[in-house]
Amino acid sequence: MSPADLPPSAADLRSLVDLAGDAALDDLLRRGLDWVARLAPYDLATIFTLHDQALVVRAARGRLAGKVREHSLELADFPSLREALETRRARAFTEDDHRHGDGDPFDGVLDLPPGHACMVVPLHAAGRSLGVMTLDRTTCETYSQPVVELVETYGQILGLALENAEQRLTLEQLRQQEQQHARVLDAEVEVHGVLERSHSPAIQALAARARQVAVTDTPVLILGETGTGKERLARAIHRWSPRADRPFVALNCAAIPPSLLESELFGHSKGAFTGATQARPGRFQMAHGGTLLLDEIGELSVDVQAKLLRVLQEGTLDPVGSDRSVKVNVRILAATHVDLEQAIAERRFREDLYYRLHVFPLRLPPLRERLVDLPQLCAAMLAEQSQRTGRAGMRVSDAGLARLRQHAWPGNLRELANALERATIVTPGRVLGPESFEFAVRTASPAGQVSEPASAEGPQLTLDQAQAQHIRRALQRAHGRIYGPGGAAELLAVKPSTLQSKMKKLGIGRA
Repeated sequence: MSPADLPPSAADLRSLVDLAGDAALDDLLRRGLDWVARLAPYDLATIFTLHDQALVVRAARGRLAGKVREHSLELADFPSLREALETRRARAFTEDDHRHGDGDPFDGVLDLPPGHACMVVPLHAAGRSLGVMTLDRTTCETYSQPVVELVETYGQILGLALENAEQRLTLEQLRQQEQQHARVLDAEVEVHGVLERSHSPAIQALAARARQVAVTDTPVLILGETGTGKERLARAIHRWSPRADRPFVALNCAAIPPSLLESELFGHSKGAFTGATQARPGRFQMAHGGTLLLDEIGELSVDVQAKLLRVLQEGTLDPVGSDRSVKVNVRILAATHVDLEQAIAERRFREDLYYRLHVFPLRLPPLRERLVDLPQLCAAMLAEQSQRTGRAGMRVSDAGLARLRQHAWPGNLRELANALERATIVTPGRVLGPESFEFAVRTASPAGQVSEPASAEGPQLTLDQAQAQHIRRALQRAHGRIYGPGGAAELLAVKPSTLQSKMKKLGIGRA
C-alpha cells in the first residue's frame, strides 16, 4: 500500500478539529491542505470559497500555487463543479471527463496536460455550500476511490472550519457593534433626561412608572414600535436601579444566528461542539449581579424560550455541553415591537414565558404621540451629534419645528436623529429651518393613517399609503391569512413577523 492509500491518522484529524476552532482561517486552510498532501499527492491544491454564483481562490498550496492566487470562476461555466456542490460528494475526474466535460478550472492559467489527475471536493456545513477544494497533478492518472473518500473526510472538517470562522467573524462584528452602540447610548444621557423633563403626559407617566419598578428586581417588558428608544429606556431603568454599578448587558435576539443563540445566552463548555476548544460564558454569566436586556425577544425560538423560562424561574442555567448547572443573579428586561399575544395564538411564543415577563409592562409611545417634546429631543440629539459631526451650536428654528411636526415619523426617534444629522450636513449655517429637512411632508390623521393634501392633478399617495394599499390587497387575496401557503406574507415575499410589524405600524387590520 502506497502512502497515498494510508488512512489519515487520528492525531491529524484531532489537530485539524482543534485548529478549526482556534486558528486564523487562512492559516488553518494552508495547514489543512498540507495535511491533505499526506493522503493525495498534488502539484496544486486550492480552496475556492463560494460568493453568490462565483468561486474565488481563498488558499492554494503546491509548486503551482503562485499562478492561481487571484483566480476565480463563474459557477455557471462549470456544471461539474455545480454538481459536486449539489450532491456534496467528492469526485475524481478521468481523461474522458476532461475531454467531454466542461473543461479544466485552470484553463488559460495553467498548462496542465489532458487527462491529468484531478479531484474536486465540496465544502459544506450546517446545510450550506461554502465552496470546493480541488487537487491537481501534472501526471496523467486518476485518484483512486479510497483516496477520494479519505480526502472527502478532510473536506468535511475544512467546511466546518469555514463555517466556524464565518460565525466567529459575525459574532465579533456584533460585539464590536454592541460596544460602539453602548458608547453612543451612554453619551446620550441628555436624551434620557428628556424622559423626566418631558411635557408629554404619556412620557411623564412612563418615567414615573419606570422609576417605581427600577428599584425592584421585577422583570420589565418594554413595548413599542421600532425606533422609539426601548434600549435607552432599559439603560435608564438600570441606572436608576440598585444594580447601577454592576454590568448592563444587551443582546439583540434577532441579530444572532439561531444556531449560536443558545450558546450566546447560556455559554458552552469545552468540547460542546466542533470548535469549542475552551469554555466560554454566555450573556447571563456576563450580566451576573447586573441587568440583561433581551431585545427583540419575540424572535427567540420556542426551544430557547423554554430554557429561558427555567432561568427566570429557578435562577440556574446549563451551559451547552455541560452537565453542571450554574446559578446566576440577573435582572431581566425584555423588549419587542412584536405583538406577543398574537405570537402566542400562532404558537410562536410560549404563554408561560409571556406571563413571566409581563409582570410590569411599559409601553413607549411613538414620536407622533409626543410631538410636544420635539424641541427638547432636537436639542438633546443635536448636542450629542455635535461630537460626531463637529457642528456645535446647531438649533432648529420655530418654522423648522413646525415642519417636523407635520411628518408622520414611522421611524420614531431613530428617524428623527437621522433627519437632524442629515440636516446639519446640508445646512451651511447653524439654524435648521424647514428647508433643511428633505423628507416629504406627511400628516397623521387621528386614526393614525398617513395622508397628504391632494395636488391639482389629484391625490398623490405617500410611500406609507402605497405600502398600506398593497398590503390590504394581499390580505384580501389571502382572505385575511398571514401565515402559511397562500398567506399574505408568502404573496408579498416577506417574513410573517415583518408583515405583522408593518401592518401594526400602518394601522392595518386583517381583511
